[in-house]
Amino acid sequence: MTTAGAAPLIELPEAGAPPETRGLTRDGVRLLVAGDELAHARFRDLPSLLAPGDLLVVNTSRTLPAALSARRPAGDVVDLHLSTPVPTAAADAPSPRASRGRSLLDTDGDRWVVEIRRAGARVRYARAGERLSLPDGASAELLAPHLGSRLWVARLDLGEPLLGYLERHGRAIRYAHTEREWPLDAYQNVYATEPGSAEMPSAGRPFTHELIVRLMASGVDVAPLLLHTGVSSLERGEAPYPERFGVPEWTAERVGLARRLGGRVIAVGTTVVRALESATGEDGVTRAASGWTGLVIGPERPIRALDGVITGFHDADSSHLMLLEQVGGPKRLAGAYRAAAEAGYLRHEFGDLLLLLR
Repeated sequence: MTTAGAAPLIELPEAGAPPETRGLTRDGVRLLVAGDELAHARFRDLPSLLAPGDLLVVNTSRTLPAALSARRPAGDVVDLHLSTPVPTAAADAPSPRASRGRSLLDTDGDRWVVEIRRAGARVRYARAGERLSLPDGASAELLAPHLGSRLWVARLDLGEPLLGYLERHGRAIRYAHTEREWPLDAYQNVYATEPGSAEMPSAGRPFTHELIVRLMASGVDVAPLLLHTGVSSLERGEAPYPERFGVPEWTAERVGLARRLGGRVIAVGTTVVRALESATGEDGVTRAASGWTGLVIGPERPIRALDGVITGFHDADSSHLMLLEQVGGPKRLAGAYRAAAEAGYLRHEFGDLLLLLR
């Protein structure tokens, strides 16, 4: 997705396996820096690419084993992907204060937004009232399409708490570009704390504990927030749906402090962009907030809080590209994709990264 007048973005080759299988460390993947000039680096070089006083904001959501095997009434086996709990009525009106000590994942609710897939493709012929059989006698009843889309609102009958059931029967969501199934640990960021994301907020995957220590030792601050992601198949030509987020007071304060001291605020991933911008008012001030956000960044709602973003390389029809154009501009983004393609960069969750600056 590109704005009028922007050059079409080049589709990069796909990374089908974690970089560790290619003889690299997590922080050994490539990093393209797109500022006033383009520069090629490794992710481990990040401390030398940022300046004392800069602030990195990270998403500490952990990835759920959100894929379940299911059997339809006719007997065919499909994959049921849990995306997010059904949004509350206040999905577009986040609270002005972040919750303290309360999880953003409602493990007591039985209604979830789900996606049904078979052999890697979307199942488009499901119907309301259909009951899918899940492992160990559990079931999921399809109630209605979610917001008129191909996703469904489903009632889960698991017979036990959600997290325990997924721990025993779920697996990481996998798409066709991956070579095979990988363990859930391959889809976790080292700083992730609270389970809740259907898929990994993958821009943070290259961080290691050692790299975080080096960043802080060089004067770069790191602050957390939460955004629990839904299924990433929504990125292909569609606007993202409401997601749960929380920006704590101390992170909002550190954003303000970085600005006052002349530092840059850099989001690690488009999930951080969405959460932080949802907590930032028209006055440009970031305040603590939590709840559901339906915010879509684009020409009608530009960036207010950020000076840059670390992001993976997305598919050419991804809705995230409209967000990234608001950070770096269409020309800079298109130039970065051309340079990445020429250098053989890889896209998707196990691929290379882009540091895009305003």
